[in-house]
Amino acid sequence: MILKKCLAAFILASSAFSSLSATANAAAQPKISFENYVNQLKQQALAKGFSSKLIEQSFANITFHKRAVKADKNQPEQVETLETYLPKRVSDWKVKKAREMLKTHAKELDKIGKQFGVQPRFIVSLWALESNFGKITGNYSVISALATMAYEGRRETFFKNQLFDALTILQQGHIKVENMKGSWAGAMGHNQFMPSSFLAYAADGDGDGKKDIWNNTSDVFASIANYLKKVGWNSDITWARQVQLPADFDYSLAIPQKTGGRKPWLKHWSRTEMKLADWNSVGVRTYNGGQLPKVDINAAMVFPDGEQGRAYLAYDNYKSLMHWNLSYYFVTSVGHLADRIKFDQ
Repeated sequence: MILKKCLAAFILASSAFSSLSATANAAAQPKISFENYVNQLKQQALAKGFSSKLIEQSFANITFHKRAVKADKNQPEQVETLETYLPKRVSDWKVKKAREMLKTHAKELDKIGKQFGVQPRFIVSLWALESNFGKITGNYSVISALATMAYEGRRETFFKNQLFDALTILQQGHIKVENMKGSWAGAMGHNQFMPSSFLAYAADGDGDGKKDIWNNTSDVFASIANYLKKVGWNSDITWARQVQLPADFDYSLAIPQKTGGRKPWLKHWSRTEMKLADWNSVGVRTYNGGQLPKVDINAAMVFPDGEQGRAYLAYDNYKSLMHWNLSYYFVTSVGHLADRIKFDQ
């Protein structure tokens, strides 16, 4: 019996050692070259039904972008508050420029705003904050950037899927491969759509059969508006309002600052949202200290900087902006700029 136990222990230890050795050997295996990795991508694209001609054209001038990998690994982690963030993101010159763009493109913005049910000031605000009105869109080859990020490996599946979506965009004829430029992560055009977002939300604003978010403002505006509409935008309401809290405010009524992702965040929203009348009854007041409006609207309480910072009653459109970018700071900057476009006249 003892011999059997010893033998079993020996076999178990040997198995564990073999497993560790295999893992170590795998880790020691040199990574395949970027060239070979691209060849694998091309074979996978072919298996997905993309034509050989499209694949060869798309990958003809592919390069490995070391700067993209460096940017991905070294994204800045700055400690900000809304008091420091908003003046930089929503500067006076940007507000002035946004108002000018609203007037310059008034005809097409009004048409698209009515078509999709999205206020033009929010379209312009997203345009301003995503790409500085189309001036900063990135100059990386999207195919090269996505292949580089997939090869880097940290989020390989995500970036490979984005690469195949990019091939679909090229296959549909919306842009030529040499003009398909974007950020180091593959975000494209004036509205910085990832390829998957392009396929889901990009719209043809001028009816020419293409969805050109790189050069055509009608398509850019329509794509922004279509995105918001598809994720629940309501043009009858705004995004949020900054409020004052009573000294005895029950913070369990608010959405926690950190929830761990979109799904749990939405669950907290559903759990905590109330009518404005209910928020009024627990002592919440407008930023100027007055009673909340007597309108039948639901709202949830959010604290972008935590309980000691600004408090906002967020309306359903806030959820649409959080779908675009799950960041309190980003959403606040979009709403803040849209409000200043409206009121700083």
